[in-house]
Amino acid sequence: MADPPGCCHPCATCLLCLYSCQWITAKKENRKGLRTTKCDCSWFLFLFCVFLFTLVWLYFAIIILNDFHNFNEFIFKQRKLWLDWSLVLLIATAVLITYSAVLLVLALCLQLCGQPLKLHWLHKTLLILTALVVAAAFTGLGIKWAEEWRSARISLQATGPFLHIGIVGGMTLLAWPLASFIYRTRNTGLKVFLLLIYCTVMIALYLAPLGITSPCIMEENQLPPKPALVGHRGAPMLAPENTLMSLRKAVDCDVQVFETDVMVSADGVPFLMHDEELTRTTNVQAVFPERAALNSTAFNWTDLQQLDAGSWFLERRPFPTVQRLSAGDRYQATKQRIPSLEQVLEAAKQSNISIMFDLRPENHSDYQSFVNATLEVILQSGIPLQQVLWLPDGFREQVKQQAPGVQQVYGRKRLQNEKEPLLHVNLPYQDMSSEEIRQYRQDNISVNLYVVNQPWLFSVLWCAGVSSVTTNACQVLKEMKHPMWLLPSSTYLMIWIVVDCASFLAILWAFLLLKKCSQRRRPAESETDVLLTKINSLMQE
Repeated sequence: MADPPGCCHPCATCLLCLYSCQWITAKKENRKGLRTTKCDCSWFLFLFCVFLFTLVWLYFAIIILNDFHNFNEFIFKQRKLWLDWSLVLLIATAVLITYSAVLLVLALCLQLCGQPLKLHWLHKTLLILTALVVAAAFTGLGIKWAEEWRSARISLQATGPFLHIGIVGGMTLLAWPLASFIYRTRNTGLKVFLLLIYCTVMIALYLAPLGITSPCIMEENQLPPKPALVGHRGAPMLAPENTLMSLRKAVDCDVQVFETDVMVSADGVPFLMHDEELTRTTNVQAVFPERAALNSTAFNWTDLQQLDAGSWFLERRPFPTVQRLSAGDRYQATKQRIPSLEQVLEAAKQSNISIMFDLRPENHSDYQSFVNATLEVILQSGIPLQQVLWLPDGFREQVKQQAPGVQQVYGRKRLQNEKEPLLHVNLPYQDMSSEEIRQYRQDNISVNLYVVNQPWLFSVLWCAGVSSVTTNACQVLKEMKHPMWLLPSSTYLMIWIVVDCASFLAILWAFLLLKKCSQRRRPAESETDVLLTKINSLMQE
């Protein structure tokens, strides 16, 4: 295999050293016996597959960031250890994808320079470990967090058109090393096999837009109104969750509904708290260390008022936004206490904001008394009942009778034989397709989906026509005046055709150019071989 003209020997030597982890001079006479074997080709194929594998995992890692706060809470519940595990995930993924990408680039450059692909055993071991780590990550995701597979499918509605362009571009660039290899190798069967595989993949990619669907492929005048914002426990990126400060920050973000969770103390006072234990969002371990593991409902209201419900927010920094809080907000956070439902209803009434809540824990033996205590506070608060959105399913008929003005929100889809029509549904965003959202909208059913934090997801749901979304990032979604992208179908068709045609021409050019270079090298190689044969014959004589 001859070296291509213009190939810089020092550069090729450096590439060989990095890829093979040993000093191999790139000059042909100094690397006799070093040829790319079938085993080396197999390792190159394995490297390429590992790169694609880690690339897919990187995509998943970016997608699941929308829901990663739930994972942080889950780990804290299990281990009592708070850490932003999303940083660990992204750093580890970046290391894996960078390593495999660098090796792949080295291999492609070596192929273009006509050098042997002798992958060192250390790189082989690390590649196997990379594949095992990513496989374990996918397995864990499938077992413990299966709903994220549905999140990935939804994400393709936001990224599909752009992924198509990127993959076509990447496969087009791959035509150069592929053409170089085909024109260098003398194995006809291998040539035909590689060309068939490559052509099949490219044809599939060229036709892929036929299967790409997105609600954001529409005309501008068809775009539904922007979904209303529901503050998930208020504005938890700007203030401690489920506090009066969080409610005020949510109001500043133009949130229309304050979503929260209500529990009832041992002496019958409804208060705001999400977790069954107080350890994550209060200093209960310092104030009542012997009772810290008890259920939140085991404390009376006097005890609950002694707890600090804000300092944890500054200490643990559940979101990166905590670092950017002003000195005034930091001071205000340290003064937060667990609010009662009565206090929150009064604040909601003054701010003209609705409140939607779950009543926890649903399996408590005194749950009916919790419902009665909560209804009593609502009716005595003076808040207009249409501003109260009732989520709990338990004793719903009793609530309808005692407070008929309260809006009933259901955590399920409508049934075929529904006795009375649903007006409001509250579901995870993974549970409703774009078609279902459009159908519910046509039937005047308000759909709220949770928890939506990333702009790409908000854009997809906006285009689909969802009524509202529950979010942690109200300050981000508030600033969005338009979906991240919106393409008329005619424009997308034009982009599709242009990208495919440009890719086809670039591939054709790569093969023709490298074929011409290969033909120029052959006469020179033949003359050199004849001359060497004559010299060898003379020496033997």
